[in-house]
Amino acid sequence: MTTRLDVVDDELVACVSCGLCLPHCPTYRVTGEESASPRGRIAAMRAVHFDGAPVDDAFLSFMDACVQCRGCEAACPSGVPFGRLMEGARSATARVPWWQRLGLRLLPRHRLLVALSWVLALLQRVRLVPRRFGLPRIPLRRPALRSSPAPDAWLFTGCVMDAWMPSAHAAVARVLEAAGFAVGVRSGCCGALHTHAGLVAEGHALAERTLSPTTFPGAAPIVVDSAGCGAQLKAADARGRVYDVHEFLALHADRLPAPGARRFEQPVAVQDPCHLRHVQKAHQHVRTVLAPYADVVELDDDGLCCGAGGAYSALHPDMAASIRDRKLASIARSGAPVVVSANPGCAMHLSAAGLDVRHPLEIVDEVISGR
Repeated sequence: MTTRLDVVDDELVACVSCGLCLPHCPTYRVTGEESASPRGRIAAMRAVHFDGAPVDDAFLSFMDACVQCRGCEAACPSGVPFGRLMEGARSATARVPWWQRLGLRLLPRHRLLVALSWVLALLQRVRLVPRRFGLPRIPLRRPALRSSPAPDAWLFTGCVMDAWMPSAHAAVARVLEAAGFAVGVRSGCCGALHTHAGLVAEGHALAERTLSPTTFPGAAPIVVDSAGCGAQLKAADARGRVYDVHEFLALHADRLPAPGARRFEQPVAVQDPCHLRHVQKAHQHVRTVLAPYADVVELDDDGLCCGAGGAYSALHPDMAASIRDRKLASIARSGAPVVVSANPGCAMHLSAAGLDVRHPLEIVDEVISGR
């Protein structure tokens, strides 16, 4: 039986196999194998979609091994929308194991997620959570975020990041308030990890539910401090309300407090999350906001993926670690002792390798508030 993938035929045939994407593909850089490259995966999709090739274990492994960083899109002269092709291929063929589905079903149940995260934090304190899992130190106490009844901007705190890294949200809220914005706060699941897993319809439904007037009443802009969540919500945003928080602050840079004589005491290397650089194309705004407060150091790897890829580092730990090794080498060459990343998955993946990783606005908040 022929399997038709959930893709647009014209988009699938747009690839001319020029190979300009190859240096930008992290899995190809590690393996050197054509099947691990964007054009190799597109060739496999064409064979299934047009020629009736079987959806066998080899095809599924080719699709599953993609980090979905979309670095190839930025390099493609034909404008092939590889991200949409991957979503369509995975949507039509996804075989998500039960334990992963169970975890994904937990994410929209925010109170349960927070409660279970608190239990996980306790287990960390008694050293029952192996370090190889790469989890951040989950706080036992969550900082209180005040939500304005009449916000100038909404801060979307997500699900996993809200449960595991709430201090980053608190810093972001303080920076927004220092710029003179009344901040409303909303948590929830945007569906990004569902979409990554191939459960595209579920992911899109969660994004649309998140952006409903019930969640975000009024017309105030919605700012997101996680690159993956921001990319997912922007794709579902029909009203143009969603901004990456750095993108939003760059538009209002004149409202940010001047650092004066105080600046962050160490050089800071900027790691660009793929969904901020390649999907939102908003990575330069991190520099705009951060540069007045810290000495920004650029990495020399042209924004190559760090290997986090949503849940990729948990599902493909060996490949993710090999991809990360290239990022670690670039960071080491930079000489910067502190790394900033605007995505929780990247931050956790790099922190697991022993780096001091923070959200960019945690640096800004430290300088502004003198913490």
